[in-house]
Amino acid sequence: METREKVLIVIPAYNEEANIGTVVKELVQNYPEFDYIVVNDGSRDQTARICREHGYQLLDLPVNLGLAGCFQAGMKYAWQRGYSYAIQFDGDGQHRPEYIESMRKKMDEGYEIVIGSRFINEKKDFSLRMIGSRLIAGAIFLTTHIKVKDPTSGMRMFNREMIREFALNLNYGPEPDTISYLLKQGARIAEVPVKIVQRTGGESYLKIGSAIEYMARMLISILLIQNFRKR
Repeated sequence: METREKVLIVIPAYNEEANIGTVVKELVQNYPEFDYIVVNDGSRDQTARICREHGYQLLDLPVNLGLAGCFQAGMKYAWQRGYSYAIQFDGDGQHRPEYIESMRKKMDEGYEIVIGSRFINEKKDFSLRMIGSRLIAGAIFLTTHIKVKDPTSGMRMFNREMIREFALNLNYGPEPDTISYLLKQGARIAEVPVKIVQRTGGESYLKIGSAIEYMARMLISILLIQNFRKR
């Protein structure tokens, strides 16, 4: 299989009709050096139609698989087409493409995963989500002895080996517990500073009502379940 020394931007999208056009248009106009694929996760709105009408690169899933299944579909696309790097990139406009190149350069130092971190140069506030982020970071450090300042960041870049892992293993979701597990398996992970902007519309995978459940699930997985997980 021929390997492309290129970055594929994987854009999971669920009900992002309000944002997807702006996100893709900026990538096409200002960052043509990067390829992208919109993975429409069974959206109930007009996300897929907008992508088709504008000729966007689209992988249209017939049913909603959730973030893990949606992202895996994108990683399979990257694996099958020989990309060297793939980056998880939200379809809501929160992630900024100007940080992609600095993340790729960090990969060249020998890392397998690079996280776009909001908290290298800034401190976390004391909102519910940031308290959860602190707890997850603490659990990762407790179990791996490695500090990850922004474990819940959704902006992560993966090298070719990690693309294969995510594409071919059903047990891998783009979540902090997988990052913790891969650290315990010896993966080299780095963080680079990024800033994000708040979404202005659309529907988040993680709603406020499910935030506590999500944090509890991540903590249980990192502290307990990881001990029985097989690669």
